[in-house]
Amino acid sequence: MQPTKDQVRAEAARLQALFLETGAKAVDPNILQPANILLDLYGEDIRARAYVTGDPLKGEQMLRPDFTVPVVQMHVANGDGAARYTYAGEVFRRQEVPELGRTNEYFQVGLELFDSEDAAEAEAEVFDRFSSALAPLGLRAAMGDIGLLIAAVAGLKTTEARKNALMRHLWRPRRFRALLDRYSGRTPPPPSRRALLKRLEREMPQNMVQAVGPHIGLRSEAEIEQRLETLRIEAAAPPLSAAQVTLIDDMLDIRETPANALERLRDIAVDMPALDPALDRLERRLDAMRARGVALDQVEFEASYGRTTMEYYDGFVFGFYAGGRPHLPPVASGGRYDALTRVLGQGREIPAVGGMIRPGLALELAGKGAA
Repeated sequence: MQPTKDQVRAEAARLQALFLETGAKAVDPNILQPANILLDLYGEDIRARAYVTGDPLKGEQMLRPDFTVPVVQMHVANGDGAARYTYAGEVFRRQEVPELGRTNEYFQVGLELFDSEDAAEAEAEVFDRFSSALAPLGLRAAMGDIGLLIAAVAGLKTTEARKNALMRHLWRPRRFRALLDRYSGRTPPPPSRRALLKRLEREMPQNMVQAVGPHIGLRSEAEIEQRLETLRIEAAAPPLSAAQVTLIDDMLDIRETPANALERLRDIAVDMPALDPALDRLERRLDAMRARGVALDQVEFEASYGRTTMEYYDGFVFGFYAGGRPHLPPVASGGRYDALTRVLGQGREIPAVGGMIRPGLALELAGKGAA
């Protein structure tokens, strides 16, 4: 049976009490959030996942789709140093296609740590506290590290434009794969792109823009010329080597215990040394987890974990799942999101890591729904 809202609220309070015991401060961000901030972060795609409304004074508003963004805003606005926060409340996500276990309104309970002196220890603590809180449910634990792929792309021997394009699509695996295949010459560009590139071989961008006729649209002629020049440079760039693409493929295929994954990644780093700093961070994190008694041999490390659902994470990521029920969303998830603080902090980056639990789903799996 599905738990009642009162049962979920009580479970949320119980879980939040565990986080309050760590010294976290309870916060309660507004349910209505400014839409422009979320649109700047995620683009127009978020409209398909959020409830948007208009306010005559405040403009477009969204029903809170998560807590992390408003908590970061609050922390940045207060100018605090090291801090930890906990929250409990409802979030709202539109569901265009009904799916089992996924509702448009549900509770989240979370813990967020900011500006910790030891990044590895902060990550180990968050994972350990979530693991301990959910231990009675016997969930499957998974972790990964978006920072590995970021480091791999940054270390590619190719143009900055190509690296930037790949970086933009880290969280869209199909688009990322399509770009990687095109840049390596495995697949040709679309016909329309090929025709444009051929023309760019013969004409300069400014001549092409002037030949089109009257200027129409929001982009200036200079912006259009710059884009065409970028495409021209891109067309002249040599393809990515097969060896580089193979190394990325090998990395993304890793699905092992954390210790075995680290060993395989060290082997890959022999030919891709750009991975070394990220691997050093991973090793320190695993050491901190062992020191806390985390049973790492029972955790699955997936190098591609978090690439479809965790867009603002840029390092360590984790999740807890109901084994044998893949249709259900994660009972808990989280990770590191330093880059998000840089965006919301107007360039001031603050080390931050945290996560959230779905208390309603936890109750359902524990068989504690309404009678």
